[in-house]
Amino acid sequence: MLGTFKPVAFDRYGRRKSARVPRWLVLLLIGIGVGAAAVLYVQERHLPPRLSHDASTRLTQAYEKAEAERQRLSRELADTGRQLEAALGQQKTLEQQLGEARRSVDGLRADVATLVAALPPDPRGGAVAVRAARLRAADGALAYEILLTRDRTGERPLAGQLQLVVSGQAERGGETSVTLPPVAVSIGTHQSVSGEAPLPRGFAPQRATVRVTDGAGGVLLGMRVLYVR
Repeated sequence: MLGTFKPVAFDRYGRRKSARVPRWLVLLLIGIGVGAAAVLYVQERHLPPRLSHDASTRLTQAYEKAEAERQRLSRELADTGRQLEAALGQQKTLEQQLGEARRSVDGLRADVATLVAALPPDPRGGAVAVRAARLRAADGALAYEILLTRDRTGERPLAGQLQLVVSGQAERGGETSVTLPPVAVSIGTHQSVSGEAPLPRGFAPQRATVRVTDGAGGVLLGMRVLYVR
């Protein structure tokens, strides 16, 4: 069966119809143009102005400088954190050492209190007792170590004054006495007083009277006579 043929119009002048541009292509080109125009419009009217080359360079340099500064501060922060951690560790060590030292001091105080209690009593008694002493004469001076105690009846130490009156032989013979400068004392349950005082030339000390008063020329709190060795 033969196909059906459509008649073709014959142009006696031999002209051909020109090819048409597809409609979709026209619409696509128009859309691209409108989009580009919209982008330009938004950039010019609504967005911040575009930076010049110099401005862009300065902005880049400023950013790099800020980034370098941020990194430097970050390193300093890390170093500070390590230093703080080390300081906290050192503080903890010092606190432990301080606690050990306090315990050691408390133990020594207890030992001293035990030794003081074991000393012979002062035969004269008094508010302040002279429990022990060591008096030595050498090179024209008297060195002394004296232990004073009292029954503590209050929280505050007892303020007073200790003075030595030394008796002995003068350079030209005959017995005489020398009063040494007073020494301020503050006695809790006990206090050790030590020092050295010059003696007159040629003076040979033999014994010393230890006097404890509540001040210069004040009430006598305790007294004891001891030999100089």
